[in-house]
Amino acid sequence: MAIFLTEASKVIVQGMTGSEGTKHTTRMLAAGTRIVGGVNPRKAGTTQTFPTPDGDTDIPVFGSVAEAMAATGADVSVIFVPPAFAKAAVLEAIDAGMPLTVIITEGIPVADTAEFFTAAQAKGVRLIGPNCPGVISPGKSNVGITPADITGPGRIGLVSKSGTLTYQMMYELRDFGFSTCIGIGGDPIIGTTHIDALAAFEADPDTDAIVMIGEIGGDAEERAAAFIQANVTKPVVGYVAGFTAPEGKTMGHAGAIVSGSSGTAQAKKEALEAAGVTVGRTPSETAQLRRALHSARV
Repeated sequence: MAIFLTEASKVIVQGMTGSEGTKHTTRMLAAGTRIVGGVNPRKAGTTQTFPTPDGDTDIPVFGSVAEAMAATGADVSVIFVPPAFAKAAVLEAIDAGMPLTVIITEGIPVADTAEFFTAAQAKGVRLIGPNCPGVISPGKSNVGITPADITGPGRIGLVSKSGTLTYQMMYELRDFGFSTCIGIGGDPIIGTTHIDALAAFEADPDTDAIVMIGEIGGDAEERAAAFIQANVTKPVVGYVAGFTAPEGKTMGHAGAIVSGSSGTAQAKKEALEAAGVTVGRTPSETAQLRRALHSARV
């Protein structure tokens, strides 16, 4: 089993015919993702050919998300469109009732994100991102830009603000494998939070343990710590990027701003540890902590 994304998921790509969409559609198909269509109003009714392990595959292009869903039964959309057009693309998916929309695009104005986030909540649809690597259930499906060959299937769930740290943790624990790895993005407003992923992993019978990666800035990790303490029974190990960040400086993601002790890596570490989460100071140390917990339970 996996959360949000399984081998049965039917995926459409908004922006499939662009350079980024074409490149990553090829990679997703190679990972076994069931891509059933693309969306481009200017190329509706055409097909685009992609190489796959079983030979070339023609993917139909539809004029709208609603048309693609009606024709294919798609239940996931992944968005590879420039920031200026991202809001319209996300709103189109929401209006069509797409159950899961994964927004890879970075640089979307916060006001645009706020608008489509509000629309998604009203419609009851799930967004992942924006400015994220996407979601992968290894051996089943990969939606986004996460490399599919880092790790295989297993029983660890991973949720991370950072794309590159997602990849590193997948590699560090590749001998264990993962049920699902979710890069939620680090923008000030995101569709799926640490808490959303933690709740889903807690409910997933095939996830035995959870790794959570956060970063400086904001209070998302502190809120996740409170949720873990109240609701999560599975072992959680964590890492917070930014222990060496200077105060008052923006680091990396737009949400990672430190002011005094608020939002610091140390403050987040203390909140997580108070909730029973074992926290490492580096990704490698965090992976070793996960190994130690596994050995102690065997």
